[in-house]
Amino acid sequence: MERIGRYTLSFSAPRVIAAAASVGKTEGEGPLAKEFDVCNPDDGIGCATWEHAEAALAGQAAAKALEKAGLRPEQIDIAFAGDLLNQCTASTFGLMPFGFPYAGLFGACSTFALALLTAAVFTEAGAARWALAEASSHFCSAEKQFRYPLEYGGQRTPTAQRTVTGAGAAVVGTKGSVRIEMGCVGRIAELGVKDMSNMGAAMAPAAANTVAAFLEDTDTEPSEYDMILTGDLGSVGSELFSELMREEHGYDVSGVHADCGNMIFDAKKQDVHAGASGCGCSAAVVCSKIINELSAGKLGKVLFAGTGALMSPVTAYQGDVIPAVAHAVLLRS
Repeated sequence: MERIGRYTLSFSAPRVIAAAASVGKTEGEGPLAKEFDVCNPDDGIGCATWEHAEAALAGQAAAKALEKAGLRPEQIDIAFAGDLLNQCTASTFGLMPFGFPYAGLFGACSTFALALLTAAVFTEAGAARWALAEASSHFCSAEKQFRYPLEYGGQRTPTAQRTVTGAGAAVVGTKGSVRIEMGCVGRIAELGVKDMSNMGAAMAPAAANTVAAFLEDTDTEPSEYDMILTGDLGSVGSELFSELMREEHGYDVSGVHADCGNMIFDAKKQDVHAGASGCGCSAAVVCSKIINELSAGKLGKVLFAGTGALMSPVTAYQGDVIPAVAHAVLLRS
């Protein structure tokens, strides 16, 4: 492991052995439906509560990833996982039946990128032979915790994003066709945004800071990547991200930038307002379409920067600004 520049780590060993994504009904009706491993027919997933349904999603994704990797739960040395619920309970209850060592992570919607990066560090250092990286979210559980229960019937603003009902899990080891080549832990940033229904604008500065720092550390240009993929800025945040990259950092990402929040739903046919968000958004997209295309050689070099708004209901109700962070990993075919 080597530090490149100020913020970036370079790895030689970590590979994504296998990945899997499990999603809900609305996600299964979107443009990436054929990429997902499990598309549940309803968001309840046979559970009594939305929180238990999210835990079930996490369990589905983990089980499928292990199956595709040809590994048993007892072979996983450590699992890094997180979600949006208080104390990361969806990850805890979802992964508890597997019995492997568990380290809960919280990076809000950047959690999957953080989990991949942490798993890569453990693998590179020899602290884990096989590690699991996972994140999940659920539209109904997130709305209940951060905004209003669905039965309240509150109207969503045009800048609001729909939290993805889904989970993504990746098994990281030293063999596989997708290499985790570098990682960059982000810094906390804020733009004075206080609106819980405008996560894209809140997260865009952190995404721009991290991507720019990575490009500067590695002395590369956006055009050298097949894709610079942000976590879930949605339509509002993606536009602001491109503007910040151009005006504050001097990089033009217009030809290579894509956002998981704009990919998982069809904004013209599905009522998702400004796109998608949630821990499960980037986790489900990366663990399906992105890993699939890297494995097949359709993509060669993807810089994935997961973005997260580091707020809580308490800080939001007290009128605080919404801090954000973005963590990046470079995935290579």
